[in-house]
Amino acid sequence: MDPADARAAAPGSVRGLVRSSAGIAVAMGIQNVAAYGFTILAAWRLGPSQYGAVASLMGLLLVVVVPSLGLQATGARAIAANPSRRPEIEAALMSATYRAALGLGALCLLLTPLIVAGLQLSSWTPALMIGLSAVPLTVIGGQSGVLQGESRWSALGALYLSLGVGRLAIGAVGMWISETTIGAMAGVAVAAWLPALVGALALGHVGRGAASHRTVVRTGERMLREVLANSHALFAFFALSNTDIVVARLSFDDHQAGLYAGGLILTKAVLFLPQFVVVIAFPSMASGRTRVYLKGLAVVAGVGAVATLGAALLSGIAVTFIGGSDYREVEPLIGWFALLGTVLAMVQLMVYEVVARQHRGMVWLLWAGLVAVAATGAWVDLEKQLLWSVLVVDTLVLAALVLVSGLVPAVAGADRDVEGDGQVGS
Repeated sequence: MDPADARAAAPGSVRGLVRSSAGIAVAMGIQNVAAYGFTILAAWRLGPSQYGAVASLMGLLLVVVVPSLGLQATGARAIAANPSRRPEIEAALMSATYRAALGLGALCLLLTPLIVAGLQLSSWTPALMIGLSAVPLTVIGGQSGVLQGESRWSALGALYLSLGVGRLAIGAVGMWISETTIGAMAGVAVAAWLPALVGALALGHVGRGAASHRTVVRTGERMLREVLANSHALFAFFALSNTDIVVARLSFDDHQAGLYAGGLILTKAVLFLPQFVVVIAFPSMASGRTRVYLKGLAVVAGVGAVATLGAALLSGIAVTFIGGSDYREVEPLIGWFALLGTVLAMVQLMVYEVVARQHRGMVWLLWAGLVAVAATGAWVDLEKQLLWSVLVVDTLVLAALVLVSGLVPAVAGADRDVEGDGQVGS
């Protein structure tokens, strides 16, 4: 463990906690700024029509990497709850991670024809980049789970920084070489290997002192069961938060769909702006502390309110931020796009509460919201109609999640997967 991280993790070290929280917040903030720098660059260089294709592919990529987030959540939860068995759990997590990465990458490559048809792409090459990106991005999930579970915030921050900055720099090179959807997505695929390398360097200790190889493999297989359950919740969230861009692409012409995608740049920026709250709060959620999510919701709402007010007051600057004069038509809706990002950020925090406390039945609230959003495609013919419909649905989903979380206790034996008879996932 890094010396700075060790001091931050010391019991009762309020100063250390504040410093570690601030550090990871800054790292994630830079990561998100860099990642959205890539998005803005793509919107500027490619224009609404081509950028609409990039946005739909990036939305699909967010869904594809959900197993990565499931690995991170499962690993961090298991390591935080079982510090005495950390070497075995970490080795098992990375064993499961490598198998999941190869399997997911192969599956995405096999599904390339469906991606091309479903997103109405003119070429197979950008769709192939989804499968090539899935492998390193899934590996990053397991690496992040180890670092988060050990509270190694400096190393985790470095991984997040390399993810965002690498995408911006290498993605820019890709679009400089080829000012097309292919150039943008090729840059994304190559950049995904940089944080995987950073994570590999940070985890040189993993496997030392672990149990036998056979035990590690068996433990990893048990962990995958929890990964599947947690990934279900996270997949439902990312599917919900990206369904509207698919609806827009199928319901509108290329120009309208591109305008809506441009507005969603701001939505996703606000969504990920307070993501550090989830990273810092999740270990406390997983350790059994009740109502932590309420404090988290208050922080997320505060950050989102400031961002929404700023976007509404500075709508002209916000339009420049998302792509310039080509997107001027969405300026009246800028504040609403920012508000949607705030609501989604709060929904995301509640999804991690579902994972931490194993409220697995609540996931169906997310799927109900997705069905409602998808159904809007049958009647909307303007960007503002779709935006307002999605905002109403997501707000109702958030209210339902908060209400049910307050009424339903944590599942009995929720920590069974990491404790029980001494076997992870038993």
